[in-house]
Amino acid sequence: MNPNIEYERFTLEVFRQLSSYHHYNIKNVQHNVKLEGHSGCKHQIDVYWEYEYKGVVHRIAIECKNYNNSVSKDKVCAFHGVLSDLDNIKGIMVTKKCYQSGARKYAKQYGILLKELREPGYGETIIGEIEHNFHIEMRQTLFKVDEKWANDHNIDIEGYKERIDFISVPNTHKWRNATHIPLPFKDRLISNSKGIIITTLDLLEKKIPDHPTDDFPIVFQYDDAYLSTSWGPLKILEVMYAYQIEDRRNIISIDAEGFVKAILKDAFNDKTDLLVMRY
Repeated sequence: MNPNIEYERFTLEVFRQLSSYHHYNIKNVQHNVKLEGHSGCKHQIDVYWEYEYKGVVHRIAIECKNYNNSVSKDKVCAFHGVLSDLDNIKGIMVTKKCYQSGARKYAKQYGILLKELREPGYGETIIGEIEHNFHIEMRQTLFKVDEKWANDHNIDIEGYKERIDFISVPNTHKWRNATHIPLPFKDRLISNSKGIIITTLDLLEKKIPDHPTDDFPIVFQYDDAYLSTSWGPLKILEVMYAYQIEDRRNIISIDAEGFVKAILKDAFNDKTDLLVMRY
């Protein structure tokens, strides 16, 4: 299959859809048309596009260059010669890549539109973005462990700190050197060395504000207090309530990759004129 002919047919379909998007009244869209000029010579036109808009009929000759390199000035000059021989017809040249500077200057002087028409590249199919802003206030219940007591009872608090650092997102080594850490408690009871309940986390939380204030962090200190954990009773020296406050900004790009068929870009200002969608 001839890739140049396929590119011409692809161009025809793009401009047919362009007419539909802009509500043009299509008179004619054809591939490989022969038009006779003032000289009596017939000129081959890759795509002929004729439409009516606001009562005015527009006749466009489209020259397709299925090139993998930039289009030279000579190609634009040759196309201008064809247009000059035809009656009341404007010209558009399309290519997959780009145009040399001389080609752009010449086309601009004689009113020839230069377009890049191709499949979209990576990151070119972003059609919108959604921005989410989050303000997070999260209250933390933290404990200061009597680490000497823990070591004497073969409880590896340092290893536990490393593990919770490892599973934290993001991993900032926050807990490795922290004095107060979260603990895997079994219930919300705090007892003394005799097993008598001296308070509960529920009772402590009733004493603190629901939202961050200048008083935070709030600390409750104990000489003889044990928390029931997965290791068994663990001696704690303090219960601390702190707030983690964080502002996050998250941008989600809406990517139409897989739905976008082509990009039509103006070679003079790089403005994307059209995203042609598959039906």
